[in-house]
Amino acid sequence: MNRPIVELAGIDLRFNHANVLQQLDLRVDRRERMVILGQSGAGKSTLLRLILGVLRPNAGQVCFDGQDLMRTSKVQLNAIRNRIGMVYQSSALISSLTVRDNLALPMEELTRMRRSEIDAVVEECLGMVGMQEKGAMMPSELSGGMRKRVAIARALVLKPELLLFDEPTTGLDPVLSAVIDELIVELSTRAQATSIVVTHELTSAFRVATRMAMLFQGRIIEEDRPEQFRKLKNPVVAQFIEGRTKGPIR
Repeated sequence: MNRPIVELAGIDLRFNHANVLQQLDLRVDRRERMVILGQSGAGKSTLLRLILGVLRPNAGQVCFDGQDLMRTSKVQLNAIRNRIGMVYQSSALISSLTVRDNLALPMEELTRMRRSEIDAVVEECLGMVGMQEKGAMMPSELSGGMRKRVAIARALVLKPELLLFDEPTTGLDPVLSAVIDELIVELSTRAQATSIVVTHELTSAFRVATRMAMLFQGRIIEEDRPEQFRKLKNPVVAQFIEGRTKGPIR
């Protein structure tokens, strides 16, 4: 299939008359692990909300598997969202539910699966992230890395075609960051899913990506494979990768 799973074309987005995204174009092909780099506040997380249909652009198209999200009904949009798994920066687990119940909730609310089927999927997904023995625990009893694993497991329960990760390693130490990065690669491959990861952390970005893009001043200014991305002469990309204080990034 040549059709991209996600395509954003000519996207303009404004908040309170301030331009957040301007004439942004981005294409993500199936089974890629696309990493979007950029400064904090550059609009990376906003891109994920556009792909989920939570935000609507002021201009341009957001397409998922060829469907323009701006032209879909609410029922169609909800069906599309069921094909997307989202891992939030804060993990966003429901504090009053156990780990097992956090995973079961999407299936209870969005499918007609029997309890035995739900329980089997919960156990399978917890096993995939090495948390099968933590199902009875509450989110408050988990470390930050454990909460992130549970959030990834929850994103997998509906067997999505697309996984979205919002700053997945923020706040984790280098070892836990590497564990989460390896998990993203392994699970994306095993599930044959496409992944879009937004981050400003370079070590994680290069560990995960099959392709990378740089978001700057509301536009994707460069994109390439990781091995080529390091060699780009663009002064914004070079400054970001090298962590220099002098350059176009202020």
